[in-house]
Amino acid sequence: MRGRVKVSSKHQIALPAEARRRLSINSGDTLIVEVVGDHLLIMREPEDWAKYLEGLGKEIWEGVDPQKYIDELRGPWPP
Repeated sequence: MRGRVKVSSKHQIALPAEARRRLSINSGDTLIVEVVGDHLLIMREPEDWAKYLEGLGKEIWEGVDPQKYIDELRGPWPP
């Protein structure tokens, strides 16, 4: 979805109805605003941050045996 909004004299914007419906954004909901380069990213705040971040970066560990990794890290440590 792509739309246009106008910034009011009080620096406010109104979210387009289609965006609100698709993301189930209701009055009183909290949104997160982030500047990414020259873009403005607006997203719903997750209800459960732990669940939202679960699995983040899991591709880094694909094909890695955890025990072997720990053993390699501890190898040079003195007993």
